[in-house]
Amino acid sequence: GEAPYVADLKFSGMVHGALKFSEHPRAKVLKIDTADAEKLEGVLRVFTADDIPGERYTGLIVPDWPLMVKRGETTRYIGDVIAGVVAETEKTAREAVSLIKVEYEVLSPVTDPFEALSANCAQIHENGNLLSNLEIKRGDSKQAELESSYVTKGTYKTQRIEHAFLEIECCLAKPSADGIEVFSQSQGVYEDRNSISKILGLPLEKVVVILMPNGGGFGGKEDISVQGHSALFAHLLQVPVRVALTRPESLCMHPKRHPMNMEISLGCDKNGKLTFVNADIIGDTGAYASVGMKVLERAAGHATSAYSIPVVNLRSRAVYTNNVPCGAMRGFGVNQINFAIESCIDELCLQGGFDRWQFRFDNALQPGDRTSTGQKITSGIGIQETLLAVKDVFQSAKFAGIACGMKNTGIGNGVPDESKVRVVIESPTEITIHHGWTEMGQGVFTMAVQFLCEVTGVNPDFVKVKVDTSKDAPSGMTTASRGTSLIGNSVLDAGKKLKADLDAHSLEELVGSEYIGEWICDWTTAIEADVPEPKTHYSYSYATQVVTLDDSGKVENIYAAHDAGKIINPTLFEGQLEGSVHMGLGYALSEKFEMEGGFPLHTKYGKLGMIRAAATPNIKIIGIEVPDENGPFGAKGVGEIGLVPTASAVANAFCQFSGERQYVLPLKKIK
Repeated sequence: GEAPYVADLKFSGMVHGALKFSEHPRAKVLKIDTADAEKLEGVLRVFTADDIPGERYTGLIVPDWPLMVKRGETTRYIGDVIAGVVAETEKTAREAVSLIKVEYEVLSPVTDPFEALSANCAQIHENGNLLSNLEIKRGDSKQAELESSYVTKGTYKTQRIEHAFLEIECCLAKPSADGIEVFSQSQGVYEDRNSISKILGLPLEKVVVILMPNGGGFGGKEDISVQGHSALFAHLLQVPVRVALTRPESLCMHPKRHPMNMEISLGCDKNGKLTFVNADIIGDTGAYASVGMKVLERAAGHATSAYSIPVVNLRSRAVYTNNVPCGAMRGFGVNQINFAIESCIDELCLQGGFDRWQFRFDNALQPGDRTSTGQKITSGIGIQETLLAVKDVFQSAKFAGIACGMKNTGIGNGVPDESKVRVVIESPTEITIHHGWTEMGQGVFTMAVQFLCEVTGVNPDFVKVKVDTSKDAPSGMTTASRGTSLIGNSVLDAGKKLKADLDAHSLEELVGSEYIGEWICDWTTAIEADVPEPKTHYSYSYATQVVTLDDSGKVENIYAAHDAGKIINPTLFEGQLEGSVHMGLGYALSEKFEMEGGFPLHTKYGKLGMIRAAATPNIKIIGIEVPDENGPFGAKGVGEIGLVPTASAVANAFCQFSGERQYVLPLKKIK
């Protein structure tokens, strides 16, 4: 409770920035009048897009997101920034923002992804409204459907939801002797550095980004938010500048979970063996790309879930609209498709009279089976073990829903996953681990210390962890449940070198020594790649969850059996999964970030349907350990898998109680 967040920092001469956001989701900016704002006492400067010395567009994959919209351009959502003000106080900066007058030519927003795909629809970006289109085919799905004994079809829909992290976006930047120093709370400080260097037109070495404690992210702090503005203002004024959003501004600006429309059909033979899956998935990615194409890629890539399905015919599309962007959020597209596939499995069981637990067990992945992308899974498959762990509670319950889940670890898909650490012996009683991972409550700093101490035997009280881009220990984004494997393997690499020296020397003799550790996975393949043996991801985690209801149809218990490969820290393991299940329960029952005409209906957390702690049912976490060949000590990530099957299990429980299949999240209350 003593760690300082960005908002706690203060520097001599520090001033404050505030942003002018678009008043319309789609409108041409005709004029930006800053005269009244500039006259306000205490205002240092008003900034517009014309003041950016370097590149104006940012983006984790596609640089389509402007730091500020220029006069003559068209806004794409209400979170677009038109101008910024720096003043002596935040109150003055915000007052000045209110004095900026923008003249618009208001245009009709495109808010429906199906409309966005129509031939005569207005184009949100120059290249059209289709961000990505992925097709995966294996086998003859039409023939497989004809030969199947049982087939179920349906259109499943999921909603847009908010991450609901507690700490709002805030960044502080200050000029340094030869560049800029930025204090960030983001999920990727090295990505921040890349973006800021381009915005300012500075070489990378002149931009230093220091990670501050992150008050929650869940994927919502991957995209750059106010870091670029803070750095721009500080660089041009040559004074420290802090920029912080309000909660409504935060909710309107940062990306959400993708709402998806999934047309799916699933079949099995007379013995209950799955035969084929067809799916057409459309995701509303909002105004900018963020990582939308990758989210839809994951949805298609997990369309067979943790089961062996020999024939697949899949299509997934990410579509631009004038809604708030959608990007990374815990589960990354897998939650959505899991809801569809697990609902279909229960429907097949109903048609064929199959036992729901046994059906899943019999179809679960085995060594040599393939995922939807064609990747052959050879080891570390813990799905049947998780099913066995919940068999008794499921079969003894009066009203119960069951769902399995599978989630990749690492970015993969032909993109290298890499991590570098630098272990420095500062003194006989002080060792620093420099790395690039964001600590946001998941315990990545703690794990780094654990791994180093385990391999070297050094006192954990001697070890501290820092994240600072000047120390050259890049890791990319803290995402894809990959922190455990990447930081674990890279720390072990450095730790083994330190251990070799400790066998012959004392820590006192090693003061000043540095040990570099690296782990790189560069052997995955893109889904579209024409290779004889696809390798989409280096690792997967597995889970089965059971939801039981009381006699009134209310959720009473949730049993979550999760394969973590090797549980490194039991307390962190349970905490991660309990939080995940709670988040998944809200996704199932009540959460939604509703928009109308490109505007959010609510900008307060209390109106977004998050389940309060007191209303959370009993949650029982069951740890399973099936080692992963690429994980440190066999460990796998569990940051996202925790809520992948939750909504599905709730939906299946509700269907058991009411006899009615629901196709839309959040689910309707049982009457």
